[in-house]
Amino acid sequence: MRKSQLQFIRGFTLVELMITVLVIGILATVALPSYKEYIIRSNRAAAQSEMMNIANREQQFLTADRGYVDKAGLEASGYALPAEISSRYGYSIVVDNDAAPPVFTITFSAKGPQLADGDLTLDSTGVKTPAEKW
Repeated sequence: MRKSQLQFIRGFTLVELMITVLVIGILATVALPSYKEYIIRSNRAAAQSEMMNIANREQQFLTADRGYVDKAGLEASGYALPAEISSRYGYSIVVDNDAAPPVFTITFSAKGPQLADGDLTLDSTGVKTPAEKW
């Protein structure tokens, strides 16, 4: 190449590269916690939706059999917690068919990466706890 052509070939200086890396680092530091919180909220919303699904099934059992079913009875009817939820929550159903009227409580217990978010509860009267998570 001729000397006049070499004048137009330019790269980045070390200072420019360091500033770029610094800006990317700052953006990642701000964005990563927000992204993690978004994932936790998204998983919680999926669990809440599934809890409502289970509550609807419980109401169907009450209508058909005049009583609610516990977890074993629900699973015997063919229900299975979806894999994307079961990897982050375990669940239990407490039933009292001797009460007037019969009652149930569905509890989703957080596990794995969802532990920081805590457990969710829904009962037959529609009370959802903790209220700030619903």
